[in-house]
Amino acid sequence: MSVPFLDLNCANRDIRIEMLTAFERVLDSGSYIMGDEVRQFENEFAFYCDTKHCIGVGNGLDALHLILRAYGIGAGDEVIVPANTFIATWLAVSHAGAIPVPVEPDVKTFNLDPNLIEAAITKNTKAIIVVHLYGQVADMDPINFIARKYGLKVIEDAAQAHGALYKNKRVGSLGDVAAFSFYPGKNLGALGDGGAVVTSDEGLASRVRVLGNYGSRIKYENEIKGFNSRLDELQAALLRVKLKKLDSWNIERNKVAQYYLDNIQSQGLMLPYVPEWVKPVWHLFVVRSPKRAELKKRFDQLQIQAMIHYPIPPHLQGAYVDLNIAAGRFPISEKIHSQVLSLPLYPGITRDAIEQVVSACND
Repeated sequence: MSVPFLDLNCANRDIRIEMLTAFERVLDSGSYIMGDEVRQFENEFAFYCDTKHCIGVGNGLDALHLILRAYGIGAGDEVIVPANTFIATWLAVSHAGAIPVPVEPDVKTFNLDPNLIEAAITKNTKAIIVVHLYGQVADMDPINFIARKYGLKVIEDAAQAHGALYKNKRVGSLGDVAAFSFYPGKNLGALGDGGAVVTSDEGLASRVRVLGNYGSRIKYENEIKGFNSRLDELQAALLRVKLKKLDSWNIERNKVAQYYLDNIQSQGLMLPYVPEWVKPVWHLFVVRSPKRAELKKRFDQLQIQAMIHYPIPPHLQGAYVDLNIAAGRFPISEKIHSQVLSLPLYPGITRDAIEQVVSACND
């Protein structure tokens, strides 16, 4: 039996009728941009994240970019970013005109190491972007303490962590502002691109909304040079259906992850570490192996689809040759990127498939 890495149809099948109803509601409304579905989803998602405001945008990268722009962060400014992350975190900083300053992760959690942040702060530092990688939450208390000490903004890149908890507080409410992606494969995924900014800062929320709508509050009156980045009305309607299922889907993910943690016994694999103060949502279940290529090949032979998130760290990508960061400068991140492998995990995955993955790991 082949085991896919992700099967979106499993989750969508259970809500097919509700999704079709939402589609027809939008179709019949005749309102397809910035309509009632977007407004209602924004209210519902802000409430879910325990924040006062939500602004729907085009995608997760735009969410981060618009946040930085709304804070006035740009040329000459520096933003601390994880060295170990998907490149979109860095790209948002670059698109704002600022400079990404990478900091190594905690080797156990793969998330930004609070103990290394202060050494990277300069007079030009304006913000810290914290990525809750793979659905695990970064250690926010010490990060927020450092940010307050130096007068920095804390931006959560929560693209992989919809619904995760840190000391019983919801991701999205842990810093000054948070960016979400609704890419189809996310825990809360649309049927296309989409994203959101959530915050309790009313002024920031207003600036983000204006920036994403051509710099306009009133149609044809453009107060600043803005962008076109708005959550699609249809995607908002579909996300409203899915938001009601998010917590139950995350519970399913946790059960699968716990089964992996309890039953994978291979000495050659390093399993994920979960601090006691985190309730992750397991966007990805990532193991490490110094023999990743051989392991991946074996999985392929067994028709088990495992994925690599991510093979090349941002500082070694061609996009960032201008930073002149040599290989070896961030050894923890480089080692992680050379060893990680993501196992199949999604709502609706069968017990047979889970046991097949476990057996392959233990063999």
